[in-house]
This record gives sequence, C-alpha cells and structure tokens, in this order.
Amino acid sequence: MVRIMFRRTGNDGDAPPNVYVMHEKIVSIGDDYWIENGAGQRAYKVDGKALRVRATLVIEDVEGREVATIQEKALSVRDVTKIERGGQPLATVTKAMFSPLRERFDVDCSSGVKYEVKGKITDHQYEFERDGNQVASVSKKWFRVRDSYGIEIGPNEDVGLLLAATVALDQMTHDPG
Repeated sequence: MVRIMFRRTGNDGDAPPNVYVMHEKIVSIGDDYWIENGAGQRAYKVDGKALRVRATLVIEDVEGREVATIQEKALSVRDVTKIERGGQPLATVTKAMFSPLRERFDVDCSSGVKYEVKGKITDHQYEFERDGNQVASVSKKWFRVRDSYGIEIGPNEDVGLLLAATVALDQMTHDPG
C-alpha cells in the first residue's frame, strides 16, 4: 500500500516558501509526518489515524489545530474521497468518468468552488485550475531527490484544502483496489 510521507528532502533549499515539500514513501496508517514549506520550516502535520474502518488522515497546523480530515468514501462506484474541516464537509475529490488523454479529477467544495485537476497525477506533474486559471501546481521540478515532489500554491488560496486534495489524489491513484 502506497502512502505519502511529507518531509524536507535535504539540500533542496531552492524551493520557494509557497512550495510544500512532499516525499513519496510506503508507510502505514497510524504514522505521523510533517509537511514543510520551501524554506524548510515545519508547516503542517499529517496524522494517520489508526484503528479506523476507513483510511483517515488528519492534517494539523503547527499548533495542533485541524486543517482538514481526509477519508475514503465507503462503497463508492467511482473513486471518491471526502475532505472535512471541523467535522463539516469541505470538499469531495472525484475521479473524472472519462478522460482520454490524461488523468483528471474534480474537487468540488461545499462552498460551490470547483477545481479541475489535470495532468500526470501518478507522476506528480499536474495542476489545479479554478475557472480556467491555474491556482496550484504539483511537480518534481524543484527537487533532485528521487520520489520527492512539491505543491506550489498561489496567493490567497486555501493551503490546507489544496494540501489535503493532493494527499487524497495520491491515495486515490497509488492505493491498490
């Protein structure tokens, strides 16, 4: 089972502060990891909740406040993952029914905002778009270390939501079954 681990990748200090460093690695639910910004500062903690029927990850800020909770939707026809904040629905990540040229997912927020995610998702090379405008991109280009990638998030965006959606996408495209 593939999960992602977030950590500073070492000597890659050229990543800008609005890029959050992620490192793909096989891990299990119950483990905790830190997401660091491009400046190498701890920014968010991913808490893999053990003893749950469904895979559940909680993203917290450095003070321990919940930023988002990610949970697989049980018994879904299509791949669907729910993102909540404070026990309230925040967004649903859904795989597009038909996408002939490249992978595509939709992130539908409870506020009515919709993101389209397009690109090579399993290769960590994709973009989040809202109303046709790119608001975030996921890429390996900032890192020399194998299996490391980052998410660059535009100004005035919900960082917690976009990080949670990135985690959800990774789980949806790398988990077997």
